[in-house]
Amino acid sequence: IRRTEDGLCGQVGDGEPGLLLGKITETSVFEGYTDQEASNKKIVRDVVEKGDAWFNSGDLLRTVNAGFTLGYPHYQFVDRIGDTFRWKSENVSTNEVGEIINGFSDVKLANVYGVEVPGVEGRAGMAAITLSENIDELDTNGLYRHLSDALPSYAIPVFLRIQHSIDVTGTFKMKKGDLREEAYDIRAYDEPVFVLLRGENHYRRLDIDMLELIESGSASF
Repeated sequence: IRRTEDGLCGQVGDGEPGLLLGKITETSVFEGYTDQEASNKKIVRDVVEKGDAWFNSGDLLRTVNAGFTLGYPHYQFVDRIGDTFRWKSENVSTNEVGEIINGFSDVKLANVYGVEVPGVEGRAGMAAITLSENIDELDTNGLYRHLSDALPSYAIPVFLRIQHSIDVTGTFKMKKGDLREEAYDIRAYDEPVFVLLRGENHYRRLDIDMLELIESGSASF
């Protein structure tokens, strides 16, 4: 959140992405979560004036010109705060990458997140993928070509994990915590992982030897 010299929150211009906040008042109460610490993290204070309080939705929106709107602004969803990671000194949107992967015919659903790689700054992109019906094996070469046509090289996932099903929350949001923790450690689960090494234009099946090379910080990324 960007603050101005007076300590309040700066406002974005037309067409610029900004964080969606909801003002907390006596008539618009934020009940919070069971965990008080989690509740406090969702509240932003001193936004428009000193002492005010706002609910942080975690959504980035921007105004767009939608034509005839009866004088009301039209908003477009941009991304979720936190659903980005930094790789090769660039910010990568998990939503954007996920949408591109989901556009490949072999893929039913993709869950994208960043994972740590020893000896490398930032987080490498990883996608947990479930396959479309009647697809037994992912065409990794075809997926790489699909990604290369749509994404800059730094945004192409380094790791692919093929899952039997995508784990979701009670509100049908894809879970990422366990996936980040397990990362590409194929010793922790019985699902295939593919890796894209620097200078290569295809994914290769990750085995224990390559995993140990990555964990030693000696792999080429």
